[in-house]
Amino acid sequence: MVKVAGFTIFKNERLNQIVYVCAMIYNNVIAREVAEYLLEIKAVVLQPENPFTWASGLKSPIYCDNRKTLSYPKVRRCIKNAFVDIISEEFASCDVIAGVATAGIPHGALVADVLNKPFIYVRDKPKGHGLENRIEGKLEVGQKVVLIEDLISTGGSSLKAAEAVREAGAEVIGLGAIFTYGFQKAEDAFAEAKCPYFTLSDYPTLIQKALANHLVSEVDEKTLMNWYKNPEGWK
Repeated sequence: MVKVAGFTIFKNERLNQIVYVCAMIYNNVIAREVAEYLLEIKAVVLQPENPFTWASGLKSPIYCDNRKTLSYPKVRRCIKNAFVDIISEEFASCDVIAGVATAGIPHGALVADVLNKPFIYVRDKPKGHGLENRIEGKLEVGQKVVLIEDLISTGGSSLKAAEAVREAGAEVIGLGAIFTYGFQKAEDAFAEAKCPYFTLSDYPTLIQKALANHLVSEVDEKTLMNWYKNPEGWK
């Protein structure tokens, strides 16, 4: 394993192939711009003194709802263009763009349209009626797929989508997300699954941008970073 540019490079000995797993953000300039927008439109809310409770029961000083980005053309366009540029540069062999249901669907469709690629989307589970599809749209065996996700926390839902694509006989060559909390658990899961991924922005970048914009105090910044270092043991 070696590191080149933003990617950690793994050699798959069985297939004699190189696969790339990106640790967090791909480009610092993009990361700061996206973080600025997420804070500006309040897609991200920071409450270090009044934490949220996630569905998992985890206490968190941050709540992220990237669906809000769709309501702001300037923000939506920034995200779309960033995905397009990275996919064109790093995943040029892509045949199909796939959205991870539900929040990744609209962003994936926008990206596919610019790249003039077929688009599919992947449900979290098969539809309970009709054809009971897990994957909607046309996907052929052997096609190379880049998945689009809105948010990576532990990586579980993203990797389930990647697994569904692989089970359909296609190849996942990359997964892109708007934002990641940067949990080590997610990084380990993507590495174990040999699923290449990148994100437009991440938690440390967002907190530094919030501090620079005087949205949080230095005391708050310390609290927020303590959560980042140990989310399960925080508070």
